[in-house]
Amino acid sequence: MSEERSRSDDPKGLRERERNAFPFFLSYRTRWIDNDQYSHINNSVYYHLFDSVVNTYLIRHAHLSPSRSRLIGLVVSSYCHFFSPLSFPAVLDLGLRVTRLGSSSVTYEIAVFEENSPSPSAVGGYTHVFVDRDTRKSAPIGSDIRAGLERLLVPSSKL
Repeated sequence: MSEERSRSDDPKGLRERERNAFPFFLSYRTRWIDNDQYSHINNSVYYHLFDSVVNTYLIRHAHLSPSRSRLIGLVVSSYCHFFSPLSFPAVLDLGLRVTRLGSSSVTYEIAVFEENSPSPSAVGGYTHVFVDRDTRKSAPIGSDIRAGLERLLVPSSKL
């Protein structure tokens, strides 16, 4: 079993994540439409949150331009573990870190905290493989993007 796979399969370890383990945060104010018929945020919304925090970071801190950059990131795997329900109205804090940085891929971990809560309500993540926009062939991560991602990289001893 790969190290990445074992981390995402360990809900107990994920449940114990603390805010200080995440170097970047983005706030999100839930919307009425985020709730489902059971009056909690629908599972699919979490993947929108993950995409939002990752791409906000890449655009603001790694000089990625989704409409113009030569490289684009494609999601090749994802996961999410849910620990406690969230509902509208709530303000969420989305914590982001990088757990693996390869030559053409990056693995992110995102924790969803309710505002002022020390424990995450959900932890998930995904792996981006960077590819050439036109050919869709895997390509090395550019220096600006890599420098931005390295600021989020956590040492393997802290995973």
